[in-house]
Amino acid sequence: MRRIDILLASELSGGLAAFRHDDFDVVLHRWTDFAELPLIEGALWVFIDWVLPEMSGLELCRRLRADPLTAHAHVTMVLEEDNLEDRKRALRMGADDYMVGPLARTALLDRVLGANLGDQDSAGIRVVAQGELTVDVSAFQARWQGKPIPLMPNELRLLRYFIEHPGRVFSRGQLIAALGKQEPPVDERTVDVWIGRLRRALKGAGAGNPLRTVRSLGYVFDTV
Repeated sequence: MRRIDILLASELSGGLAAFRHDDFDVVLHRWTDFAELPLIEGALWVFIDWVLPEMSGLELCRRLRADPLTAHAHVTMVLEEDNLEDRKRALRMGADDYMVGPLARTALLDRVLGANLGDQDSAGIRVVAQGELTVDVSAFQARWQGKPIPLMPNELRLLRYFIEHPGRVFSRGQLIAALGKQEPPVDERTVDVWIGRLRRALKGAGAGNPLRTVRSLGYVFDTV
């Protein structure tokens, strides 16, 4: 199965339940903290409201295009009304398409699944790295100095997320949300189990312990 990740900057009529169509798994994320991305594991689509609480949709579109993690996303601007000048401004800022809101689940899925998805890959990201520690996204394999590190899926996904966001402190709740583990709910202490396994695997491979516990806050991936 191939995957499509959809980020939504506003509420969606019809809900955010995952959806399967032919050989695609579609995962919808409610994206409220624009400073943090969830773990993107498939072709990325982003639906941005023209007006947002903290910034304009045009500014958020500009930021997406400037970020290497989202530069290749398919961005759809959700307009308040079908205004020709607004359409032109959205496309000039880097949006690929537009829709007139409010968004409804059926219309959104029709738009995504009606596109030519045959050549889309996993968000254009192949390998992420910090120094000699790498995660090959397409091969689903972590390596230290080129040698494979045996990791279970959750630990591998967690390592990739930390590598993509070095020096950032994440709470257990934020890590659960980033990995898409809210439904069904996951106990926050489960994160400690993932971290423990990941630390042991990294140490066993000779990569040391780049994961630091920040008391009362969470965890951070330190870089030298």
